[in-house]
Amino acid sequence: MENTLGLEIIEVVEQAAIASSRWMGKGEKNTADQVAVEAMRERMNKIYMRGRIVIGEGERDEAPMLYIGEEVGICTREDAKNYCNPDELVEIDIAVDPCEGTNLVAYGQNGSMAVLAISEKGGLFAAPDFYMKKLAAPAQARGKVDINKSATENLKILSECLNRSVEELVVVVMDRPRHKELIAEIRAAGARVRLISDGDVSAAISCGFSGTNIHALMGIGAAPEGVISAAAMRCLGGHFQGQLIYDPEVVQTGLIGESREGNLARLKEMGINDPDKCYNAEELACGQNVLFAACGITPGTLMEGVRFFHGGARTQSLVISSQSKTARFVDTIHMFDSPQTLNLK
Repeated sequence: MENTLGLEIIEVVEQAAIASSRWMGKGEKNTADQVAVEAMRERMNKIYMRGRIVIGEGERDEAPMLYIGEEVGICTREDAKNYCNPDELVEIDIAVDPCEGTNLVAYGQNGSMAVLAISEKGGLFAAPDFYMKKLAAPAQARGKVDINKSATENLKILSECLNRSVEELVVVVMDRPRHKELIAEIRAAGARVRLISDGDVSAAISCGFSGTNIHALMGIGAAPEGVISAAAMRCLGGHFQGQLIYDPEVVQTGLIGESREGNLARLKEMGINDPDKCYNAEELACGQNVLFAACGITPGTLMEGVRFFHGGARTQSLVISSQSKTARFVDTIHMFDSPQTLNLK
């Protein structure tokens, strides 16, 4: 799968990032997302594959592109028999977030990126459009920290695993009213807190790399993005756990349905019979082969954002593979209009 799709999925996230970055700082988050979706879908439909979107632009709204269940790729065309050999067909499930952090793009803030994860059919958890309690940590703490433990307990374990004092640890938390008590507990334990407004996929993945000065992600964020984070952490060997949140009173947003009972019924319809189950990375991204790709839209901890110059642009992407056990940073110069010079800085 990696040999067949590796370079092309880099181009998928690059095109989405470039399209979205043209709207950076213009206060138009919906437009920044829309153009990223269009660019991602257009490039996907040029790939020799039969892909199915399992996490996309929402299951509740009637998204016209990259909606859950949409098929993408050359081999989904009506005339596919003229293009595709069934014996060579790559059939995959795809989780996408064409513009992760739309507000970050709209207001010119750091940390937005175009992301996707792929695996063979059935290899990615089809998360509902709910929220998810998340815990991400470096590989050294894998299987030792636990989402059911308190933040104080997990910080102590992290401290021991990383051979750092608790005071040296940095925990990323979404800046939301629901996290008031969590933030207070982390601070009382002695660790430092980095609050983010959006974009917890980047924060989760950063836990998998040393040198980022991010040692954990804690708190509640969107469930679909949790699956994408899990795919990356599965490839990196890092720790990731997620637990679906179906009670509107917990998330305090009014965005996941009117009632706890209604959401439980919805989960049951989707075949999720244990709504309180805590999933690990291997369960959320269970495929034999998992591939993750991201491209920075605005500058972030791991990647630069899109940088335009006369006649072109420069992007930085990250591709992580469970198959080859690699994490590749890809620096690309895109030549649009026969540029006179290529910017290498």
